[in-house]
Amino acid sequence: MVRHYLVLAVKVLLRRKFFTFISLFGISFTLLVLTVVAAFFDHAFGPGQEEPRQARTLYVERTLMYGPHSTSGSSGGFRLFDRYARDLPGLERLSLHENTHTVHTYLDGRKISSALKRTDDEYWRILEFRFVEGTSFGTADVAEARFVAVINMATRDRIFGGRPALGQTLEADGQRFRVIGVVENVSSLRTVPYADIWVPYTTAKTDAFKREITGGWNAMALAKDKASMAAIHEEFNSRLLRVELPDPKDYQALVAPFETRLASFARDMPLADRKDPESQVWRFVGLLTLLGLLFVLVPAVNLVNINISRIMERASEIGVRKAFGAPARTLVGQFLVENILLTVIGGAVGFVLSIFVLQAITDSGLFTYARFTINLRVFGWGMAFAVLFGLISGVYPAWRMSRLNPVQALKGGSR
Repeated sequence: MVRHYLVLAVKVLLRRKFFTFISLFGISFTLLVLTVVAAFFDHAFGPGQEEPRQARTLYVERTLMYGPHSTSGSSGGFRLFDRYARDLPGLERLSLHENTHTVHTYLDGRKISSALKRTDDEYWRILEFRFVEGTSFGTADVAEARFVAVINMATRDRIFGGRPALGQTLEADGQRFRVIGVVENVSSLRTVPYADIWVPYTTAKTDAFKREITGGWNAMALAKDKASMAAIHEEFNSRLLRVELPDPKDYQALVAPFETRLASFARDMPLADRKDPESQVWRFVGLLTLLGLLFVLVPAVNLVNINISRIMERASEIGVRKAFGAPARTLVGQFLVENILLTVIGGAVGFVLSIFVLQAITDSGLFTYARFTINLRVFGWGMAFAVLFGLISGVYPAWRMSRLNPVQALKGGSR
C-alpha cells in the first residue's frame, strides 16, 4: 500500500513541475535558514569538546547593581566571587577567570594582536582542551605567580611560525611568558574557553582587582550533580544580600546569579527584566519558538494554497474514487504521503545547501576559529522542523480532500 502511494505521489508531483519546484524551493529555503540558525545556537551553547560537563556547569558572566535612580551592569569582580562564591553547597569546583582582552606582541617590526585571559588552575580542571603540546599550568604555578602561558595553535603559527613552541618565550602585554602548553583553537562564540593566550591571574601587573566587587571577572561553578545546581544558585543569591556595595546611596542591590550560558545570554537580550532573571531563559526560548513558527508559517501557508489547488485539479479523480467506495482515510493517507515525500525531498535539499552555507561562513572568518557543522543534535532539530512543516502544510488540505462531495467532485466542483 505504501509503495503504491509513493509511486502515485511521484507521478502526481511530476505532473505539475512548476508548482512542485515552487513548493520545493519554499521548503528547502525555510529549512536551510532554520538549520543554519540551529547550528549557530548549538555551536555557541551546546555541549562542546572544551565544555563536556556543561549539563552541570553554571556561570556568572554579568552582574547588575541597581537602586532607585541608578543601574549599572558589568562583569563581576574578583572579590565578589572570592569572598562569596567559595564553599557553596553542592559545589565540586569553582574557577575564577578574567574576561579576554587584547594584548600585543611586537616581533620583527610586526604588531601581533592576541586575546589574553588570566585564569586560576581550576579553570583547566573544569574545562577540557585538546593539547597538542605540553600541558596546563597548575596550583603551584598560580600560587607562585610563575610567568608561564598556554597558547593556541593560531598563536603558535603567528609568533613561532608553526614550529614547536614548548619552552619558548613570548611577549604579551609588556610581560614575558614561557610557553608550557599549546591547545587547539577554540571558537570565539564559546566565550568561556575562548582565548589565544592563557596565563595565571597572579601574574597581573597589579593586585587592585582583588578588592573590586564588579569589573572584568567571571565565575564558573561545576556542581557535583544536576540536583546540586539549584542549591548553588540559591545559596549564592542569598549571600549576595550581604554584599557591601561600592556606593550604597546609588545602589541598593546586586543581581549576579549562577546560571547556564543560555540563561545568561537571554538576560542580556533587549526587553529582558535583568532584575528578575529567573524566568528569562524560558521567555527567550519562547520568543525564539514563536519567531521560528512565524518563519515556518509564511511558506507553509503558500504551500497549503498550492496543495489545495492541486486537490481541486484532481476533484474528478477523487470523486470517482469516492463513488467506488474509497474511504476518506485512504484518500487522506495518499495526500499526506505526497506531502511528506515533497517535504522530505525539500528537507534533503535544504540540509545539503545548509552544509555549503555553514562551510562558507566558516571560511569567511567572520567568527574567530568557529567551525560550523551539522551534528546529530542539529540534524534532529532539522527533522523536527521538517515534520512540523509537513504537518502544517498537509493537514488542512487533506481535511479539505476528505470533505469533497463525490457528486460535486465528479462535476469538477470543489465543495
